[in-house]
Amino acid sequence: MRPRTSGLLETSLYVEDVEASVQFYKKIFGFEQVSDFGARGRALSAGDRHVLLLFQKQGSLDWTPPHHGDGELHVAFAIPATELAAWEAWLVENGIPVEDKRVWDRGGTSLYFRDPDQHLLEVATPGVWTIY
Repeated sequence: MRPRTSGLLETSLYVEDVEASVQFYKKIFGFEQVSDFGARGRALSAGDRHVLLLFQKQGSLDWTPPHHGDGELHVAFAIPATELAAWEAWLVENGIPVEDKRVWDRGGTSLYFRDPDQHLLEVATPGVWTIY
């Protein structure tokens, strides 16, 4: 029998300026810092039982096991459908352009925008996936 998981625990993004990224995610999403790895990076609470790790690019190559990511990655955050208009207004208020607004076949809506490192972020309402 295959062992079970309880879902995702951590998501890592690799960034040029850890402090600028921490401030972005604190201001835009309200995430709180839960750990400081010094020059290597920070961990932010990103909802129920989920941690967003912000690592300095090239800063974890000497870590065991070494790990690193590069390029523009994608992360989606779940939001209630009732918060969609507030998110649109919040992004405008903070000068963050929405690259796309997509209504999915199941009725969910996604807003796509970028963080300071050009990672593609998404806030998505229920109805995007069969499981959400």
